[in-house]
Amino acid sequence: MAVWDDLVGQARVEEQLAAAARDADALVTAQAAGEPAPEASKMTHAWLFTGPPGSGRDTAARAFAAALQCVSPDRALGGAPGCGFCDGCHTALIGTHADVQVVRTDLLSIGVKETRDLVRRAQLSPAVGRWQVIVLEDADRLTEGAANVLLKAVEEPAPRTVWLLCAPSLEDVLPTIRSRCRHLTLSTPSVDAVADVLIRRDGVEPEAAHAAARATQGHIDRARRLATDERARARRAVVLKLPLRVGDVGGGLRAAQELIDAAAEDAKQMAEEIDAKETDELKAALGAAQGGRMPRGTAGAMKELEERQKRRRTRTQRDSLDLALTDLTGFYRDVLALQLRAATALANEDVRDALERIARDTTPERTLRRIEAVLACREALDRNVAPLLAVEAMTMALRD
Repeated sequence: MAVWDDLVGQARVEEQLAAAARDADALVTAQAAGEPAPEASKMTHAWLFTGPPGSGRDTAARAFAAALQCVSPDRALGGAPGCGFCDGCHTALIGTHADVQVVRTDLLSIGVKETRDLVRRAQLSPAVGRWQVIVLEDADRLTEGAANVLLKAVEEPAPRTVWLLCAPSLEDVLPTIRSRCRHLTLSTPSVDAVADVLIRRDGVEPEAAHAAARATQGHIDRARRLATDERARARRAVVLKLPLRVGDVGGGLRAAQELIDAAAEDAKQMAEEIDAKETDELKAALGAAQGGRMPRGTAGAMKELEERQKRRRTRTQRDSLDLALTDLTGFYRDVLALQLRAATALANEDVRDALERIARDTTPERTLRRIEAVLACREALDRNVAPLLAVEAMTMALRD
């Protein structure tokens, strides 16, 4: 299985990355033999992967990192790097390669301190691999100060160091950084391509796989979660009932509160296990006896961990809420498709009765205003408006 097999519906990007990996391999091989570097190389020191959520930006970056570290003996016989089986590919893909640093955050932003640590690492020569690779999965979450720190490293890269940045769009990255990166744009995979992956890789039944892929409109991770997690399906069902419950003020306010409560519960469930494990590991590292008191001078470290966990819960709750709003947008998109008699497949075929009911009772103009209300709520949450206020404003607007 080649490292590119997890890239879904991205043939053009796969071709570009495979060509760059071949040139990178030739470059390192020539340097090791004391020969001049090949000319017209497709390899460069900084890459920027952009694309809509679910397109596989992070997957593409990790696959490229693995191909750069490939040590398959087949390369000497003309084989392409990125076999997926050698030690370099395998350890890079599972996250244990000494020279591949994958950075993702479960907080709201990436600060200056973390970025400086990355820049210091980027100055090191590869320890065991062929390249020093930094995969920054959330480049759009860099603070302004952190982005300026990163800029210096991208401007003056160390030899055999590669930066792989991932962001939803070019506008999410500083112009000075993106101008120094080679840009690759990923597209949303087709429903059939996502369903095929769920069937082949996750063992999902074909009918359930196609339903999940259609409901999430090609978002790979969401489709996998919807197809394999009963709780995710239950939460989606609650969200899709909301348009039928906002006919009066009381119903709209109750629906808003329930949406916030569901997001909070989702964040709590996801955080409890991780928080407990982190707390136990830190206590053990600080020398706390089993069931005993913490040593003196460790209160600051425990407080810092608690604050970080709190920030992570906040982001998880907002991510869960944003997912619900995405499902709601898809619902009204289907309503609009019915009203305009568009020849397009419905994402929410399983609630067709509700879609047709609302389509009959409203006009396309009102449906567009409702979609705008949902999008306005998402923008308000991005500006750190109190979640309950933002969602209540949305449910009141959905009544119009």
